[in-house]
Amino acid sequence: MSKIISLANQKGGVGKTTTSINLAAALAKLGKRVLLIDADPQANTSSGLGIEIRDLTNTIYECLVNGIDPHTAIVETETSNLSVIPSHIDLVGAEIEMLNMKNREQLLKNIIRQVDEEYEYILIDCSPSLGLITINALTASDSVIIPVQCEFFALEGIAKLLNTIKIIKSKLNPDLKIEGFLLTMYDNRLRLSNQVYEEVKRHFGDLVFNTVISRNVRLSEAPSHGVSVLEYDAHSKGAQNYMALAREVIVRNKNK
Repeated sequence: MSKIISLANQKGGVGKTTTSINLAAALAKLGKRVLLIDADPQANTSSGLGIEIRDLTNTIYECLVNGIDPHTAIVETETSNLSVIPSHIDLVGAEIEMLNMKNREQLLKNIIRQVDEEYEYILIDCSPSLGLITINALTASDSVIIPVQCEFFALEGIAKLLNTIKIIKSKLNPDLKIEGFLLTMYDNRLRLSNQVYEEVKRHFGDLVFNTVISRNVRLSEAPSHGVSVLEYDAHSKGAQNYMALAREVIVRNKNK
């Protein structure tokens, strides 16, 4: 049985997709069998791993709307142990098409059930919204990682996400937990980064990962080459940060 983790924050630009790609790659590098589901219509996770969206016949859209076998949508990546169910711009319309479907909040959960025995970790990159597909992701997940950018408005919108998580726990997925808050785009030279870290730590205590993701040029460059930062520059600060995060995720789940 796999551990299913959503990466969610309705605030855009917080490093959610960067974390999805590189945490998945780091877990794979540590020998874990990983499936990454791109549940964002922008499909940046898919393109960031070198997948040609235009060449695809099946994506997460076809799985959700047409009920196709998810195995037919899985794409292997250049990283051993890492597979992806890609996204497509068509996913924008999926929420409307799903509205009248039976058990519409459980569709992604039912898709994952068909493949979860084959992987140790399944990560879901959610869109920067709290719509029906994100609700599907949280309903299907064991836990959620919340990336938080080290900027002035870091905590803006988190209350709304936490309220959504609370509603999903009460109505759809009582076992959903917060895996952790991840500080991203951290720059230890800036007083603001340190202030944000202290504020998030004060609010959420042990739920904050010890690992922080530093600002790193290599992290920004890697997607344009269609690979994770671990393939692009394994010695970079970004690669080291995500390997540390993957180890922390593994340790946290061993202790549960």
